[in-house]
Amino acid sequence: MRTIAATITTAASLLFLTVPASHAQASAYPNKPIRIIVAYAAGQGTDVATRLLGEQLSRELGQPIVVENKAGAGGILGTELAAQAAGDGYTLTMGTNATHVLNQFLYAKMPFDPEKDFEPIAMVGTFPMVLATGASTPYRTVGDVLDTVKRTPGSADIAMPSTSARLVVEFLKDRSGAPLFGIPYKGSGSAMTDVLGGQLSVTIDTPLALRPHLAAGKLRALGVTSAIASPLVPGVKPVAEQGYAGFEFVAWNALYAPKGTPAEITRVLNAAVNKVLAKPDVRQRLLDLGFEPAGGSAAYLGVFARKERERWAPIIKTAGIRAD
Repeated sequence: MRTIAATITTAASLLFLTVPASHAQASAYPNKPIRIIVAYAAGQGTDVATRLLGEQLSRELGQPIVVENKAGAGGILGTELAAQAAGDGYTLTMGTNATHVLNQFLYAKMPFDPEKDFEPIAMVGTFPMVLATGASTPYRTVGDVLDTVKRTPGSADIAMPSTSARLVVEFLKDRSGAPLFGIPYKGSGSAMTDVLGGQLSVTIDTPLALRPHLAAGKLRALGVTSAIASPLVPGVKPVAEQGYAGFEFVAWNALYAPKGTPAEITRVLNAAVNKVLAKPDVRQRLLDLGFEPAGGSAAYLGVFARKERERWAPIIKTAGIRAD
């Protein structure tokens, strides 16, 4: 009869054999080019930031990084492709708050589970949305707009060039009780034209989209949606500091791997991303591109994204926001 001691000895021997193999896999990684799928068009903010990160990661990891654009369906197409890839560390994706949080509540059907089908690697960058108004309006704060709308509904309609902008409007309505009315646009260009032309008095957009108009004095920033002031829009108070404590919305980019990617490999990637994001020149370049450099552990990213889903699901449901 086989004794317990013999069984333990055999198991220990097998563990001794398998552990080095696992470490060997990590130590050999990477030994060929790595692909990062971007679920958006070339030249868009996520794409540009990914190419910067890829260039820097290539130097750290000693292998080429190939960025592949697979745009479509609000980021679902490219993210689905990444979810179907082998979990070997050679296909990654640059996720966003849309692909890995919001889309599952905006679309009736999703071909992947943003939590169960991916391994988090690291947060790369974040940015707030900005409430801005035309330079000729009397508004100086977010409260000015909300008070005006409460007194005269429809007097300060808001241009919404993105789903993120719409969520900010709904969140503001929820927190302030103001009867805000948002006008949806397909992009920043057309929304900006109407606000600059005086057809609408307020817009909500990214710091990067608003930056040239703020610098030229054509628009005035009223507030940022991050919990604290953002270096992307210096001198502008958060909405949370203007009488709406707890108000926060940030968009973000983060690196993910397909489910099943070994922990040893995700640790190698996390360390490399954090090393890159610690470089002063990379941090400045990301700020120039409209992102606040992030970083942190894979566990942090996983918990953060989960809390974001719990937070935005009821708001999207209550507002009846749909993307399809």
